[in-house]
Amino acid sequence: MRLSRYFIPTLREDPAEAEVISHKLLLRAGMIRRVASGIYTFLPLGLRVLRKVENIVREEMNRAGALEVLLPLVQPGELWQETGRWDKFGKELLRFKDRKEHDFCLGPTHEEVITDLVRGEVRSYRQLPLILYQIATKFRDEIRPRFGLMRGREFIMKDAYSFDADEKGLDKSYWLMYEAYERTFKRCGLKFRAVLADTGAIGGSESHEFMVLADTGEDVIATCPACGYAANLEMAEAKREFSYPDEPEKPLEKVATPEAKRVEEVTAFLGVPPEKLVKTLIYVVDGQPHAVLIRGDHELNEIKLRKALGAEELEMADPETVEKLTGAPVGFAGPVRISGVKIIADKAIWGLKNFIVGANEADAHYVNVNYPRDFEIEAFFDLRNVTEGDLCPKCGKPLELVRGIEVGHVFKLGTKYSEAMGATFLDAEGKERPFVMGCYGIGVSRTMAAAIEQNHDENGIIWPISIAPFQVILLTLNPKSTTLMEFSEKLYKELEAQGLEVLWDERDERPGVKFKDADLIGIPYQLVIGKTFEKEGKLEIKERATGEKKLLSEEEALNFLKEKVKTTSGE
Repeated sequence: MRLSRYFIPTLREDPAEAEVISHKLLLRAGMIRRVASGIYTFLPLGLRVLRKVENIVREEMNRAGALEVLLPLVQPGELWQETGRWDKFGKELLRFKDRKEHDFCLGPTHEEVITDLVRGEVRSYRQLPLILYQIATKFRDEIRPRFGLMRGREFIMKDAYSFDADEKGLDKSYWLMYEAYERTFKRCGLKFRAVLADTGAIGGSESHEFMVLADTGEDVIATCPACGYAANLEMAEAKREFSYPDEPEKPLEKVATPEAKRVEEVTAFLGVPPEKLVKTLIYVVDGQPHAVLIRGDHELNEIKLRKALGAEELEMADPETVEKLTGAPVGFAGPVRISGVKIIADKAIWGLKNFIVGANEADAHYVNVNYPRDFEIEAFFDLRNVTEGDLCPKCGKPLELVRGIEVGHVFKLGTKYSEAMGATFLDAEGKERPFVMGCYGIGVSRTMAAAIEQNHDENGIIWPISIAPFQVILLTLNPKSTTLMEFSEKLYKELEAQGLEVLWDERDERPGVKFKDADLIGIPYQLVIGKTFEKEGKLEIKERATGEKKLLSEEEALNFLKEKVKTTSGE
């Protein structure tokens, strides 16, 4: 492809709307353009990358024995009403009525539609196992779309669904997809980790997220270099190794703490470390108030709290509710002499002596508080986020915290959807049983953005070669030279004949402009035809990722590029 005939509207400055590096570079490199909040057009260069990712995903799904279908974006509301998600999913589900006043929605996910398909077509265990997948557009009406393709409202996703006769079959399908995901992201040239994860709104029993490692990632991952344990912060656990001094209990005392309600304010005022203060957080859990105790230097994990209490609905109490229950403004709640609430605590509280809590009145705290002398706790749970240096729950070695971007997620759904929708088959004994299901998603457009978050420098994108829009960019620095142009055209045809994907920049532009554009759009190898060729007959090859340059003959350059593409394309 000749660049003079290609549509790449590059930008020299960072767009004001862009917040993260992938958003900035996708816009600057002329790969996407915004249509509306969270909705983008893919331009030719960006679409080539998207198709590369799609093809890798498709090949690995097919290799795993999954069969491709294409499900509708518009879904009838009655299917969602069968599972109860029509009312529970929230405003992210864009609902509307057609001209006949029937309820419809734009699909953010397709569990209902695929279950409806299979319940109407699969009747016998002999037709199982079955894995169906699609690569299609989804829509979620995010309250705050941001970060370009990282968190858009409209996005491209691969979603697969497995149907098995029993849990043993589901386990086999689950790990089949897990392995396919590992191959997929390796072929995309990405550094990633598979981590234990919460099942969230999709539901189910077991789940793993696939995280592209990047300093700019929204998610925090706890990982153990020693044994390979990895979990996102919502699910990560730590081996409890708190050993508190066996100090004698001191008398309970109320002290004034004027205008000090935050942990750092109270501990600074009283001259104690944060771990000697216990926060009392008031939550409303399924309509019932709870006081949740957690150490001052720890952060509560609401996912763990929800799981520990088996809660359907959980929210932090508003200031009015806090004052009604405790008699004090936010920041001064405590477990001593509080009534009408259930008290639960994080396990790190166990064994702590002479600590500090709110006194349930403004500008006051209790010191020298001890459990169980001064109050009762209904139950202890693991409720906190792990921290750097906590001990791995598997091997006891220190955990590390790294950041990542979720690009894939696998779930064991079990019979959640099949039971709700009456999707059954006949087993070997002729008995009717619900399908045992799994769900497996990859954010295709998100993977494209995550690749940039992981692979870029101050000059632009550095695409892994397997998903790069082109493998080689041929730069003719003086297009007014007949000699250079004739040789460049001959070389361009030779490269294409060898099966290489080449973008030829034969524009009448200054060399500096060509080099800047080449770096910005991130094509892995730059092949330069300029003064060195005129003087020495040598071609300059620059590797975008390392900046390394080589001077080679025409034959050497062709062989070098063929070998590089062959060995680094991720096949």
